[in-house]
Amino acid sequence: MDLQLAGKVAVVTGGSHGIGRSIALGLAAEGCHLAICGRSEDALRQTESEIATIGRRVMSVAADVTQSGAIETFVSEAISEFSGIDLLVANVGGSYGAGLLDATSEDWRRTFDLNLFHAASATRAVVPTMCQRGGGSAVFVASISGRKPVHRRWQYGAAKAAVIHMARSLALELAPLNIRVNSVSPGSVLVPGGQWDRFRAEEPERFGHFLRDEEPLGRLGRPEEVADVICFLLSERASWISGADIAVDGAQGRPSAF
Repeated sequence: MDLQLAGKVAVVTGGSHGIGRSIALGLAAEGCHLAICGRSEDALRQTESEIATIGRRVMSVAADVTQSGAIETFVSEAISEFSGIDLLVANVGGSYGAGLLDATSEDWRRTFDLNLFHAASATRAVVPTMCQRGGGSAVFVASISGRKPVHRRWQYGAAKAAVIHMARSLALELAPLNIRVNSVSPGSVLVPGGQWDRFRAEEPERFGHFLRDEEPLGRLGRPEEVADVICFLLSERASWISGADIAVDGAQGRPSAF
């Protein structure tokens, strides 16, 4: 299926590693030019090189999206480089702190900065340039932790639930501007060197129990499986999908084994 994305300019936050990297590479394969940001210079250079090899224009910026003004600067540089932006993927996420009695107010604030507020700032920054180009599309990477209860680190689940709610609300607010907004909620995804990869290596018995009890398909997800859904949602092939949250989780049960 031709997603009709050739020549579009896409911004991907956290686009140098894991799911974000797969999103950036997937969009490049569909013909998009990319602006990506991340915190690791080495990972950014590697992903930038892979995108350039596909034959697309690419720029990368080392940035901590929780820092004041970082998102706005990144988007401004992308607009200068590409003369506008058509697509946004707010992918950065993560969690600070543990359970209720162990997590501090600062842990909560940082978790919401990382997940919710960065997505809000990124959207606010790209809307004017999308309007100039006749509209656009945005996808926020949420989590099934925002849809299903977790027993620890629920500041992460609360932040992701807020991301899902924001996507649905912005879909209504931005519809008159011809801007669609959706969210995608991945289940547990196996990223080389990531948390689940380490868990599999360090605690194989517990990992096996988790697969048996919570993963009906008997495996974790792959980053490219999430990326494929996001590429579709961003495209004109999904032109009447807005305000939706799509679970990409293999019918997973509990969100986490931790």
